[in-house]
Amino acid sequence: MVIAAVFAGGKGSRMGNTETPKQYMMLGNKPIIVHTIEKFYINSRIDKVIVLCPAIWVEQTKDLVKKYMGSTDKVSVICGGGTRNDTLMCALEYVKENYGLSDDDIILTHDAVRPFVTHRIIDDNINCTLETGACDTVIGATDTIVESLDDKVISSIPERKLMYQGQTPQSFKIKKLYDICNSLTEEEKEILTDACKIYTLKGEPVSLVKGEVFNIKITYPYDLKIANALLEGGDSK
Repeated sequence: MVIAAVFAGGKGSRMGNTETPKQYMMLGNKPIIVHTIEKFYINSRIDKVIVLCPAIWVEQTKDLVKKYMGSTDKVSVICGGGTRNDTLMCALEYVKENYGLSDDDIILTHDAVRPFVTHRIIDDNINCTLETGACDTVIGATDTIVESLDDKVISSIPERKLMYQGQTPQSFKIKKLYDICNSLTEEEKEILTDACKIYTLKGEPVSLVKGEVFNIKITYPYDLKIANALLEGGDSK
């Protein structure tokens, strides 16, 4: 079984003066979240799409799914958690309760505000996870990365050709991910907010899948302008 978990827990505080979470803002003639869900919904290799959002947005999200995708059992909307880790566990527990956990099942976790993920990226995530067990979608860093430990002076400048910028999906064999997440201490849960980082700190390998520069995360008002330009240009598939 191949499952996509779309994380829609953001509040949109960096979008400026708006009460609407960024994932529900319009992009073209649809909300951003609808564009994102549709990418996984129409992919024939995805068996189930789970959308995780704040409790107060669950019913509206269900209405959006019905409006744009009709009545379907392929998409379920459930309440997420207070943190990204909590939301991930909500997805894993939902799968466990409804389908069980198999060594061969995989889950693709994706940001609701990355609507330009391509079917090539989705397929590469599925193939890589089936082969290696876990993968992260990345693009090579184009800018020099500067590290500062005190936010005042440069601590180090890593070699740029070794640096990558992380995107999503992040994909995993679901049973192993469940077991690793349940092995975390409370202290680790506080500091480990990224599933791939959990793997690396536990000594588990995570493979790389090539992303795309246009697989952007819509966070700021400027990002929404870029997203509308991308949509009008039809640059992503």
